Amino acid sequence: MVLNGIDSITNYRYLFEGKRVGLITAPTGLTKDFASTITILHENFNLAAMFSPEHGVRGDLDAGAVVDTYMDPFTNVPVYSLYRKDSKRLTKEMLNEVDIIVYDIQDVGVRYYTFIYTMLYALEDCANAGVEFVVLDRVNPLNGVTVEGNVLKPGFKSFVGNYELAVRYGLTAGEVATMANDQMNWNASLHVVRLEGWERSMSFPDTGLTWVHPSLGMPRYETALLYTGTCLFEGTNCSEGRGTTFPFEMIGAPFIQAQQLADEMNAKGIPGVLFRPVHFKPTSSKHCGELCGGVQIYITDLQVLRPLEVGVTLLFTIRDLYEQFSFLPPVKEGSRPFIDLLGGDNMYRTENMQAKQLLEQFAAESKQFAEITQQYHLYR
Repeated sequence: MVLNGIDSITNYRYLFEGKRVGLITAPTGLTKDFASTITILHENFNLAAMFSPEHGVRGDLDAGAVVDTYMDPFTNVPVYSLYRKDSKRLTKEMLNEVDIIVYDIQDVGVRYYTFIYTMLYALEDCANAGVEFVVLDRVNPLNGVTVEGNVLKPGFKSFVGNYELAVRYGLTAGEVATMANDQMNWNASLHVVRLEGWERSMSFPDTGLTWVHPSLGMPRYETALLYTGTCLFEGTNCSEGRGTTFPFEMIGAPFIQAQQLADEMNAKGIPGVLFRPVHFKPTSSKHCGELCGGVQIYITDLQVLRPLEVGVTLLFTIRDLYEQFSFLPPVKEGSRPFIDLLGGDNMYRTENMQAKQLLEQFAAESKQFAEITQQYHLYR
């Protein structure tokens, strides 16, 4: 039986007793029996404040929606926003409300996913303020062995990539926090409530845990795995499947010929996946209400699948087949195109760049990253 940090919290009562506790959480902050971390801390300790990441502590906000400060109706505890228009940081006033801050959110193990930066921002802010920080660790659903992709370059930092991680980084949240605290010399008073029973080779289906979607666009484990590669389409004029029942598993656009693309992708023989031609109309996001042709990606072998290879190959195949394909312009004047922020580099837009060439560069960087990060492993 694999236990996440919250399932072992009774062994760490000494960390919280007599202190004003702050909590950064989301709907995935649950025990294996679905008891809420909010309820456990509220009933057993002095839960003085909560801090809301993207999507809200109750998960009722869409991606990118600004979170307001409010009183939680179930606990009457104030909830302060960490996803404000002007900042995603803890303020001095917020930190004055607590003695210790707890982080408990299920990560997906992919650099683009914003919860990990909410954690790192908070860790740095707590270090500067002398406030203790606790990570209730959770499994990396993609396993703790496989590392994929390039490492973020310093000039390409944003909230979808704000630390020099590989795309698929093979670490738990507690390990990322431990690494950042050391590498950045923050010297925070950091505590990691460790997992029990998890081994690095385990993917989510091996854990016996129940998948609770960490955000509205991540309904299944398979979604999270494919997201490693297909999130890149958020930086293009193709639908990444938002507004369908298979976000990040279906990719398409009005200009794509579904059968042609499926045949082209299946002919490449990418290990671990097959492609089915599909037609769909997104109910929200890009191409809302428009008929899109495209492919649905089916996982056939979890062990050999490398989802970043799938996403990169699919992206360049669509680029080469359809002249209507384009990368989206910067969201605001003076910023980088979103594909650069997701990619952590501008390589995707480099003229004449090919998928094979890019993946070869990625392999060298991910190997080096995996070697460097071994020293921060908390689990075998």
